[in-house]
Amino acid sequence: MNRRRFVFAAASLSIWLAAAGCGSRAPSATPEGVVRDFVVRMRRVQGDPSDAKAVFALLSKEAQANLKARAERYSAASGKPMAPEAMIVPSLFFLRFEPLRYKARISGTYAMVEAEGALPEDRAQIQCVFEDDGWKVDLKLPPLPPIQTRPRE
Repeated sequence: MNRRRFVFAAASLSIWLAAAGCGSRAPSATPEGVVRDFVVRMRRVQGDPSDAKAVFALLSKEAQANLKARAERYSAASGKPMAPEAMIVPSLFFLRFEPLRYKARISGTYAMVEAEGALPEDRAQIQCVFEDDGWKVDLKLPPLPPIQTRPRE
C-alpha cells in the first residue's frame, strides 16, 4: 500500500511540475509576448536605468547597434559617457491606443505582430526577428547621418 501511495505522489508531483513549467514561458518565446512585454516595459521607463536596460534587451541586434552608435556619438561630442539604453527616451514613446490583442504572422525568423485596440482603426504593426535565444522587437530607427567635419586649411 505504501508503494502505491509513493508512486501516486511521485506521478502527481511530476505532472504538477510539468504544468508549472508550461505556464512560465519567457515573453520572448513568442512574437506576441515580446511585443506585449516591450509595451509594458516602455511604460515603466521613467529615468530608471534598470528599466531602460530591460527594454534594450528586448530589441533586435540591429536596433541595439543603432542605439550604441548614437550613444557613442553623444559621448564623443559631449565628453560624458552615455549608455546605449539611456538613448531610450520615454517622453518620445506614446501609445495611440491601448492594445487589447496581439496576432503574429511568422515567416521563418521574421514576424509581423498586429496590435489591435477597441476600435477598428486601432491597429499597429510591429516587426520582430528571432535572434539567439528568442524573439526581439525589430525597431526601425533612422540611420545616423554621416559626421560632418569642417575642411582644414
